[in-house]
Parts: sequence; structure tokens; C-alpha cells
Amino acid sequence: MNNSNLLCLLQLVSPALPVGAYSYSEGLETLVEKQIIHSQATLSHWLQAELQYGAIRVEAAVMIRAYKSMDNDLQRLLRWNLWLSAARETEELRNSSWQMGRSLIQLLTKLQPDVMEVAEAIGLHCNYAIAFGIAASRWQINVEVALLGYLHSWTTNLITAGIKLIPLGQTAGQQLLVELQPLINDVTGEILILKDDDISCCSWGLSLASMQHERQYTRLFRS
Repeated sequence: MNNSNLLCLLQLVSPALPVGAYSYSEGLETLVEKQIIHSQATLSHWLQAELQYGAIRVEAAVMIRAYKSMDNDLQRLLRWNLWLSAARETEELRNSSWQMGRSLIQLLTKLQPDVMEVAEAIGLHCNYAIAFGIAASRWQINVEVALLGYLHSWTTNLITAGIKLIPLGQTAGQQLLVELQPLINDVTGEILILKDDDISCCSWGLSLASMQHERQYTRLFRS
């Protein structure tokens, strides 16, 4: 990657990107409320399990397919977007993916007007992984590096949520991020070689936490 591509990646994974990622905890708020996650160690265990077996693997695999579909295969891109929408287990998780995807694709059309045709074809229900893949492809970010950035951004967002909810100190959050770096690197390698028929996850814990969060009395996060 040259410096220009690197700067594009940093912009795409920046917490300042106006897609609203900070407002979602992906069920983490429920798990903290129930004291299933209550410390740095338990948060680390949850994040490791999600990276190894959870729904984030499916999202990341679809992101790669969106990236590659930008090479003149709009119908394949649209199919993967519909597939990912159908794969979401709860309304909260689906709506969060749609909201972040819609925000990112709208931003991208202002920064890169040439993606307008793709954005109009997808419509309002654009999943975040799809929008991320479109942006990474359009900005010519190396696909492996884009995947690393996607997983790192997801991990950072949930660690930030954990810092607020448990609560943890900022140093503990940074320790967690350093500890998870080797796993993020390994998971990236695994996802890169996944075949379409092998895309799967074991995310029942996330699904149950998300369904309970919809009815949680006091909430700081939207998921």
C-alpha cells in the first residue's frame, strides 16, 4: 500500500467516521447487566470467542465478497447484501447493520460520486459490511489490509463499549487491544481463504443477548 491508500484506510476505520458505530454494543450491554461480563478477563474471553466463532466472521467474509464484486459484478454484490440481511438473527442486529451501511454509503456518494449507481441499486438496506467493501475497493485498499482494518475497528468499538459499561480504565482497554492483535491477524488469514459454502458462525450467545437487549429497561446503547 502507498501512503494515499493507507490514509484512506485510516479514514475508513476511524472512530470519527460518521456512521454511528459508537451507539451499538452488539448485546454487550445485556451481558454486563447480567454480570456475565464483569471484568477485563471476561470481556477478553467474549471478544476472543466472537472473533473465532461469531457473526463478525460472517460479516467480514461478506465484506471481502463485496470488495471483489466491485469488479463489474453488481448482481453478485446485491445478492450478498440480501444474503447478509437474511442471516442477521435479530431485528436490532439487522437494523444496526443497515443504519451504519446506509450512513457509510451516503457519505461515500458525496466523497466519490462515481459510486452513486451502486448505491442506488442497493437502496436503503445496505449492510455495513457491504458498504465497507465498496469503499475499500473504490479506494484501492489492499483486501487483506482492509480485512484487518474491519476486524480491528469492530474490536475497538466493542472494547470502547466495555470500558463504558463494566466499567474499565482506558489502559485496560488498550491492553485488551494489544492482547487480541495476534488473534485478529490469525482470523484474517482464515477468513481470506473461506469458500462461499464454508461461511458460517456459532453466534447463539450474541443472538440471545441481542433479543434480551430489545426489552432491557435501561439502555445506553442501541444494540
